Amino acid sequence: MGLVELGTVPIRAAFRPVIAARPGTLVPLVLVLLLLPLTVRPAPAEPAAKKRHDPRKATTSREARESAIRSIPFEKMDRQARAKIGSVLSNISVFRRMPTRVVDCDPKLYLFLLRHPDVVVNIWEVLQVSTLKLRQIEGEQFEVTEKLGTAATVEFLYSSHDTHVIYAEGTYDGPLFAKPVKGRSLMVLKSGYVREPDGRFYITSRLDAFVRVEHGGAELLTKTFHPLVGKTADMNFVQTVAFLGSLSRTAEVNSGGVQRLAGKLLNVDVQLRHQLARLADEIGRKYAVGPRQESSVKGQVVSRTTRER
Repeated sequence: MGLVELGTVPIRAAFRPVIAARPGTLVPLVLVLLLLPLTVRPAPAEPAAKKRHDPRKATTSREARESAIRSIPFEKMDRQARAKIGSVLSNISVFRRMPTRVVDCDPKLYLFLLRHPDVVVNIWEVLQVSTLKLRQIEGEQFEVTEKLGTAATVEFLYSSHDTHVIYAEGTYDGPLFAKPVKGRSLMVLKSGYVREPDGRFYITSRLDAFVRVEHGGAELLTKTFHPLVGKTADMNFVQTVAFLGSLSRTAEVNSGGVQRLAGKLLNVDVQLRHQLARLADEIGRKYAVGPRQESSVKGQVVSRTTRER
């Protein structure tokens, strides 16, 4: 499969700063910790910090974990969703808060890609930067597979403009262990939006992840893997958020290239291809009036949800 052309330049080149040096290191924004049970051992809770934690850095602290649990809108979810959440929170093997990131991105595109991770993964397939496979099963459910032995089902339990709660059940059946390792993951993504005086949006993304490893797997993983591998998950999240910003900026300067890219996404529903193309056209028209500029003036807070609670 040849690279998609963005005008006279391969579109892959437009995303070079955020494409990992090795294919397969990127994972979908909402699935960034699905592989974490297979690479990270549980770290002890950090002692209470004497000074405020730097949100640009990851943390496994008790304070962050309690904050993440409080941020879950239990009252807005049905009994079945709450039961799935409880199945993870009742026995947490790993908790990790990814580094908080701020990205210059169109909010409509951001939410579209967040809620349709199959579109993101299909883009990576077309760009030949990932071997991850993700397909929509039905409604808010997706199936994900990875060639090293990971298979999982993923479900959006709750979605709003500033909060997404995602539940996953997965199994690793590969060469690292003699027996399959099963796990569950709960991810809470909080998003805040700031609109600058020039109309640009800056979006803050904070991802909290809880992982439960079943049937003694946590002990096995503790003895096998080094906790520093958690930094790989941090990098995946940072790169994925940056990719969303890069796609948004590409749509500004060459919406036609993104529209052509959308036409090549054969592993998603045709309506999603059309929706991505329409968004690219809308973004291109919106920013066609002048060059892209960075604003240094304090903007209007449209939604702030990443503050500690």
